[in-house]
Amino acid sequence: MNVLQIKNLCKTYPNGVKALQEINLEITNGMFGLLGANGAGKSSLMRTIASLQEPTLGSIIFNETDIVKHPDYIRQNLGYLPQEFGVYPKISAEKLLNHLAVLKGVLDKKARKEQVTALLQQVNLYQHRKKSVYTFSGGMRQRFGIAQALLANPQVIIVDEPTAGLDPEESNRFLNLLSEIGESVIIILSTHIVEDVRNLCTRMAILSNGKIISEGNPAELVASISGKIWSKIILKKEIKAYKNKFNVISTKLVAGKTQIRVLADSKPEEGFSIITPNLEDYYFTTLLNDSKNKS
Repeated sequence: MNVLQIKNLCKTYPNGVKALQEINLEITNGMFGLLGANGAGKSSLMRTIASLQEPTLGSIIFNETDIVKHPDYIRQNLGYLPQEFGVYPKISAEKLLNHLAVLKGVLDKKARKEQVTALLQQVNLYQHRKKSVYTFSGGMRQRFGIAQALLANPQVIIVDEPTAGLDPEESNRFLNLLSEIGESVIIILSTHIVEDVRNLCTRMAILSNGKIISEGNPAELVASISGKIWSKIILKKEIKAYKNKFNVISTKLVAGKTQIRVLADSKPEEGFSIITPNLEDYYFTTLLNDSKNKS
């Protein structure tokens, strides 16, 4: 069992921006979802875990080794798929993966060939192995990205916004692949897409303005707001008045009409219906409570 412990982690950039503030997490094998809006600090946390930058304060312990003091230890055990995965033009997928395997220390030629072939088959790209990666679709590039992240059998895999820009079919295929891999290693899924976390992760944390504002099992977190989420269809021009009067956590168009969802212990007023909450409702509720606590 792999264990990644993050203790009192802080990161302040030279310009004074506090990207991370007292992050405390313990992550074990399986898929861990890190959910937050763009700019919440997810990429800063991922980069710090990956030893691409040093924290200002705090420690990161992986399997009892302090990886801030010994960054090579995490690098030897890490697979990383960043948000922007660059590719070399006019090099086939097979050759590029072979080259990256050498860089990751897979030096035995026979073992390297076997691993490259197995990974291309695992991510369903073997039939495209002779094609240049720059010709791949977005989904194929993401699958190639996870193949390179799996080189040298890493014990921690970080994927940063992996489904952004993918169509629903490619997104499902990619997430199913991650789910298969995640049983015996730690996979940290950093995303702003609530559905990805709900469908895949047994544990999650919500990050906002560089702080963890909630952590736990997604189903249990959603259960904590059961009986408190109410819905009503209103006119678009009424949104502001409702926001002033109630704890509106979200608004969206449903069949051309505006549906609001409100957090309340009892029925807010006539016309509201109680609904079964989902993870998105919990996410917005947590952000609402966090903003209230700051004001």
